[in-house]
Amino acid sequence: MKLYGLTGGIGAGKSAAAEILRSRGIMVTDTDNIARQLVEPGQPALVEIVARFGNGVLQGDHLDRRSMARVAFADETARKDLEAILHPRIREAWQTETARWREEGFPAGVVVIPLLFETAAENYFDAVICLACSAETQKQRLYQRGWSETDIAQRIASQWPLEKKMNKSDFVVWNEGDLITLAEQLDRIIPQTKPADYFLDETESSL
Repeated sequence: MKLYGLTGGIGAGKSAAAEILRSRGIMVTDTDNIARQLVEPGQPALVEIVARFGNGVLQGDHLDRRSMARVAFADETARKDLEAILHPRIREAWQTETARWREEGFPAGVVVIPLLFETAAENYFDAVICLACSAETQKQRLYQRGWSETDIAQRIASQWPLEKKMNKSDFVVWNEGDLITLAEQLDRIIPQTKPADYFLDETESSL
């Protein structure tokens, strides 16, 4: 099996790329989804988070992701403490899943990891793909999510500069256009396990 890591800047279209790849029959796991599962009520990671940050990051018995983000991205020590709780568990989860893919004989798989290089995960993969877009497009997409200028600045500052990620990647996918264009670029990189299905309306956004 050829295993790809998929990373890139915030708002570059990683989720859209993952959806396209799944539609092509490629096995995909997204570490953001893994992180959400790890902080479900009763999970050990959530217990550790509350012990470190207090009940103020909860809404009922669930993690209030917005409150947690405000705390973590406003203070580097807090962010590193949160990462120390989550990152080892996230890595264990995706490594377990990709090992299963290998055992089951899948020809290709993709792990979406926003902080792939920041967590030194690149050596686990046969190749790394970086999703990228212009700074202006990135801001517009993040504004559409309801993020403030402060939110955007804090999130960008918490990651490597995009140029550095691009330089260390094996492939760069420039995602300024529609989903059809994004799909065509991905099709040139990753062998499909079923015929291309351009089910996406080419007028759709690539967010």
